[in-house]
Amino acid sequence: MITIIYPYRNRESERVKRSLDSLKEQTNSEFEVLLVDYGSDSLSASIIKELVSNYKFVKYIYNYSEFQPWSRAKAINIGLKNVTTEYIFTADVDMIFSSNFISKLYELKNPIKGYYFKVGFLNEKESKSDKKFEDFKIDFSSEVGAQGLSLFNLESLKAVTAYDEFLHFWGAEDIDVHNRLEKNGTESVFYSEEILMLHQWHTSYRKAEKKVLTKDLQLTDIVRINYQKLLGNIQNKRAEVNNSNWGIGISENDFEDLKKDDKEILMFNKKEIITHFLFSELPNFKDGILNLRFIKDPFQNSLKYKMKKLLGKKVPKYYTLKEINDLLLLHTISFYHTLPYFLEVSDDLNSISFKIKK
Repeated sequence: MITIIYPYRNRESERVKRSLDSLKEQTNSEFEVLLVDYGSDSLSASIIKELVSNYKFVKYIYNYSEFQPWSRAKAINIGLKNVTTEYIFTADVDMIFSSNFISKLYELKNPIKGYYFKVGFLNEKESKSDKKFEDFKIDFSSEVGAQGLSLFNLESLKAVTAYDEFLHFWGAEDIDVHNRLEKNGTESVFYSEEILMLHQWHTSYRKAEKKVLTKDLQLTDIVRINYQKLLGNIQNKRAEVNNSNWGIGISENDFEDLKKDDKEILMFNKKEIITHFLFSELPNFKDGILNLRFIKDPFQNSLKYKMKKLLGKKVPKYYTLKEINDLLLLHTISFYHTLPYFLEVSDDLNSISFKIKK
């Protein structure tokens, strides 16, 4: 058997249905699907859970990371910890598969080779069409650099501690895992003899990224940061990157503990306050839940502050809430991503809530 892992969060159910319907038409039915829901909101989770219940080959797993940033690496790793088959294929809910796709995986599977595949990309209109695989009009296709859809031997992945869990939001996790597998003796092979998958159109992460604070969690320059992590792993010849508790998600009990905690502490946006919190209070806190709300210091809007600043007198230095958002996110994914935590921007964008259980 081969397990197909789908990382998922808050995507429209129609595209997932098109993907699963294409798997229902496979000439080889010796496969199973593990859909890892990495923290969808309650409405999206209930819709997708109901949808996948119509497919006997799909198992649904929910991870309580709703108030954490997206990480495809962590979602896949959670899936890997729940896989029992010898081989896995890392998929995408945007994929439409040719009817001989699973058969081809069986032809290719090899314990010392990791295969990734040429993909045909559909435009927005074509993506919503109801057609046979061979009737879709392809806009363009992927080349050697796109390694996201891959067939791996499970034990080979476990030997390199799976996907790098530092990597959040978008970029680098696929190239990185292939690079580290190669260091352990697994050859990366690009299968380009035919197109076996079609990618349904959606807005790219880069186009959706904003320079200002948004309700949806975003981290400025994360694509460049992820790429630098990829380079660091290459330069330091790392094969293993995670500690022993990789692939462990936030539990329902921890999620509920964080959700119901109401002992909130207000914290102003003065630079020295934020720095002290990140490098002193946070690392030294233990045995409980730390619950903070970051807000703008009222003095920053006062006439006295503005006059003193205009006259060149000494005034407090402040971070913007966007800068605090970025500092919190980068600090957390670097040092605390294995712990239960929440990070939530208020609807009015005037505060940031941060909770962590240690």
